[in-house]
Amino acid sequence: MKMNAQLSASATAARAHQEMFAYWASLRRGASLPSRLDLHPSGIKRMLPTVSLIDVKRDPNGAGDGAIDYRLRLAGTGLYSVYGREITGRTLEDVYNTAAVEYWRRELDKVVTERRPGVGVHSLAWKGSPHMSILWLRLPLARNGKDVDMILGYDAVVGSQVGDQQSGIRAA
Repeated sequence: MKMNAQLSASATAARAHQEMFAYWASLRRGASLPSRLDLHPSGIKRMLPTVSLIDVKRDPNGAGDGAIDYRLRLAGTGLYSVYGREITGRTLEDVYNTAAVEYWRRELDKVVTERRPGVGVHSLAWKGSPHMSILWLRLPLARNGKDVDMILGYDAVVGSQVGDQQSGIRAA
């Protein structure tokens, strides 16, 4: 029974990711990426609790080393239970341990440089919950349609809490 619940949860998460991707894709204008201004919360109302907006911060000094930093401009209320605190306004280093910062920097850098969505699974072992994972989706946004300056994120938490009979997907 537990395995069926987990498989069903993964299928539910995959459908939610498809729905978010379809919404993002509907905002594109040909080859141009959508911008933050194109987003309308009413279009993704059901998913808002685990939505995030991530600012892409390039080196303002133009040092040319290509360094990019990321700041969580917005983190849905459902993400509080994942991180155990408010993460809005924080950088990757403020939220994650070193290994997780490296993972997220690598994944977000790909979204920015390739100008394409990223999707994956990330274990919550870094926060002491190895039995739980985030199924994540990151979608590039660009004010000018080309240069990614923000990333739209959507997360689904899958797994079971230790000592808990519940398993499967839950609101983050």
